[in-house]
Amino acid sequence: MERFFQVNLEGAEQRKYQIVKRDAFQAVGVKRECSCGAEAGAQGIPELWDEVNNNGTANMLVELMNGEFKGLLGITDNYDAEKNTIDYWIAAEHIGELLNGLSIIQFPASKWVVFEVYGPTPIAMPKAWKQIFSEWIPSNRYDVAEIPAIEAYIDPDPHRADSSNQIWLAVK
Repeated sequence: MERFFQVNLEGAEQRKYQIVKRDAFQAVGVKRECSCGAEAGAQGIPELWDEVNNNGTANMLVELMNGEFKGLLGITDNYDAEKNTIDYWIAAEHIGELLNGLSIIQFPASKWVVFEVYGPTPIAMPKAWKQIFSEWIPSNRYDVAEIPAIEAYIDPDPHRADSSNQIWLAVK
């Protein structure tokens, strides 16, 4: 870890972020192509979460967690500007063999900006993403790397008013 920062984004509560370096790692999970929209955000993501929570996949992924992330991951990859879609993963960091029915995503050794996200996830995550892209990225010295972004759901109850989770954004 390099150092810890505290930043106050205008019109928002204080947000914390830090810069970390991580070796290469992998995650296993399920993915779905979801449509993006400036107003409504990515459509299909809440439905995918409902599906994996109801069909037992989320519990299986929790059992597979054996890396540094101690929570499920929401990963965004493969933005297609023409179709206005992304691939959205629900995954767990996993060291070991790939299991049937799951896909694998590899992350190279990278430098990451880790943003702390506080509040009920369905409200706090989209708000944090908007602030990251509209305020933080334009006002700092880092360029976003072409590596999938990660939402780390480390709080066991992401709907609590004081839920604490993270967004990991690879930078160069």
